[in-house]
Amino acid sequence: MLFSCYNTRQTVLPNIMWIMDSLFKYTNFGVVSYLHQDFFIKSGKENRDKALQELSHHLVDKYVILERKWLVLFPEGGFLRNRKAISHKYADKNNLPKFENVSLPRLGAMKIIMNTVGPQSSVNNNSSSKSEFQRAHIEYVLDITIAYPKGVPINITDILFGTRAPCETIFFYRVYRSTEVPEDSEAMTDWLFKRWAEKENMLQTYYDTGIIPAHYSRTNNCESRLVVQDYLKFLILHLFFLFSSYFHVQMFITAYQCCLYFWVY
Repeated sequence: MLFSCYNTRQTVLPNIMWIMDSLFKYTNFGVVSYLHQDFFIKSGKENRDKALQELSHHLVDKYVILERKWLVLFPEGGFLRNRKAISHKYADKNNLPKFENVSLPRLGAMKIIMNTVGPQSSVNNNSSSKSEFQRAHIEYVLDITIAYPKGVPINITDILFGTRAPCETIFFYRVYRSTEVPEDSEAMTDWLFKRWAEKENMLQTYYDTGIIPAHYSRTNNCESRLVVQDYLKFLILHLFFLFSSYFHVQMFITAYQCCLYFWVY
């Protein structure tokens, strides 16, 4: 959904770096993401510390060097249906509210990002020039909340076979200056949890009434804009993907047959 939304903005996709679960490396877009120098983060407690260290190095070696302008992070760390039970358990243990439309966010990756390329990061403190500072410095945090029709996301079957009726999916944006995000871990956690509590309230109100709460619209100078996709471009891209997949499969089969022939010979 995010990719489709960004697809209409030509300057975004070439300058973006995605932070995604390592499992996505093995999907049809995994090779593209790998060549694009996106970061695949390993989930699980046993991988957490090492993964965060690798993310810090990746930001310095790739994000800054390649002069990327955007980073995409999913603080919830997974699909809601998989994360909700764990989120509720954590909320009970730490006396936090239970959310139904979102799960409690995790701080690790965001703290690494702010420490590495944020306003007070080590990269910026070691910058030898103003231009280098501007290149490395994250200036804004764009908070995106996605509201699906009646709270039901469009699944892969709907996308592949077109079995769902046309519908609108709302992307609600809120922009914060990076200096508004606290540096201290505890304060940053509190700031992030407050944003997610607002998301929960916003989504529940929207699903109950069909309207985004008015105070969010007034506070953020809300302006609605319909994102229109280029269907011809989608058709050309999908035909290219199909042809490319067929070509690589045939190339693999030919190579396998040649190896088999030489082995038999």
